[in-house]
Amino acid sequence: MKYKILVAGAVILAFIAGFFLKKASVHPKEHISQAVGQKEAVQMWTCAMHPQIRQPKPGKCPICGMDLIPVKSSGEEVGSRQISFSPDAVKLMEIETTPVERKFVEAQIRMVGKIAYDETRVKNITAWVPGRIDKLFVDFTGTTVRKGDHIVSIYSPELLSTQAELIQAAQAVKNIKLETSNLVKRSTEATLVSARKKLRLLGLSDEQISDIEKSGTPTDHVTIYAPVGGIVIEKNTTEGMYVETGTKIYTIADLSQVWVLLDAYESDMTWLRYGQDVTFTVDALPGKTFPGIISFIDPRLDTRTQTIKLRVNVVNSDEKLKPGMFVSAIVKTKIAEEGRVIDENLAGKWMCPMHPSIVKNGTGTCDICGMDLVTSESLGYVPVDAAEKPPLIVPASAVLITGKRALVYVQVPGTEKPTFEGREIVLGQRAGDYYIVREGLSEGETVVTNGNFKIDSALQIQAKPSMMSPKGGKMSAGHEGHKM
Repeated sequence: MKYKILVAGAVILAFIAGFFLKKASVHPKEHISQAVGQKEAVQMWTCAMHPQIRQPKPGKCPICGMDLIPVKSSGEEVGSRQISFSPDAVKLMEIETTPVERKFVEAQIRMVGKIAYDETRVKNITAWVPGRIDKLFVDFTGTTVRKGDHIVSIYSPELLSTQAELIQAAQAVKNIKLETSNLVKRSTEATLVSARKKLRLLGLSDEQISDIEKSGTPTDHVTIYAPVGGIVIEKNTTEGMYVETGTKIYTIADLSQVWVLLDAYESDMTWLRYGQDVTFTVDALPGKTFPGIISFIDPRLDTRTQTIKLRVNVVNSDEKLKPGMFVSAIVKTKIAEEGRVIDENLAGKWMCPMHPSIVKNGTGTCDICGMDLVTSESLGYVPVDAAEKPPLIVPASAVLITGKRALVYVQVPGTEKPTFEGREIVLGQRAGDYYIVREGLSEGETVVTNGNFKIDSALQIQAKPSMMSPKGGKMSAGHEGHKM
């Protein structure tokens, strides 16, 4: 038994002696290098939830109370707004880049609205003489009438006296003899012409007047014919009703051309111009697209909807478009430098300010209204020539927008490892999938279009300037975890 105890004691003593001999064999300089390496490996301590917290020693986060964790240096010095990744990390983060370039882009403005009557093709049918309505041939609204159709018959005693003048004047002309002086002849013929004119002003047609002259019998009724074809949209009288001269009987609208009234947001007005082509669809006719031209832009803003009314002239020869239909429209605008609008079909041309379909190569007057033509440049277009530069653009996916700030990540050229730098830029308008760049970027620079949020998150963890923290380190005033 004593022998076993002695053997065990000897083994323990040998183990302790070996441990101290191994420790003593390590050179003091190696202890120093290990300590320095550890000090370099862990430079600062931060909070996993609040990376803006930086302390030179371990402890508790002053915000949430969590244990601080060490922050290890990458061993590579980069700028305060920059960050580097290994090529494998870049692939894992799925970072994609694209060069900043100059090119013409197209803005697509989408609008909604409704179809309305063309006000220039709406006519009122009125009584030309005072009297009593004996017959309404069109007795309900919605009826389609053609130009020249009889629509109302009016009894008017006033017609009798005027027709009597016509009959007497016509008989006097027939009774003129060869020996009658020229003065009397001219006077008699002038009386007949005047009597005919009076009846025309009372609504009788030339055919009716000729029949009265031939028959020598006056009529106490006048028939009103439709001056235009279209749809009866208003019926304002009934049979047996007495009317005065000018009383409105019907309102007729010609639907061979209609208006499309669109609502455009004020932010889209920079892209819209008088005379631009518009395409639109209606729910009632799926799959069919209709063309039109912007013929009017209201100078007033609707403060209730913050929109501006646009009017589009549309040919509707088959009358498939009905007033009141809901429409969805789109305008495609080509953008030049500084957000100016280009239209190759209108550049350098002369246009009518009332009828946008009238476009000529030089000065002149409108074929429809006779107004003097104006230059397309005066209506907001710019000429297309060799001196016109396309705008500097960047893909919309490359821009991180927060509040009034716009941030992009630019790849730094000439670095050993992929390095990216955050940069605030000044944006112009958005045109489709692109933003026009006013300041902050140059043509040929490379920006991140995919993975920029991951880069921004990495900068936030390192407490460097980022989208949410423009100054880095401590968040801006009022920030509570994630707010600006």
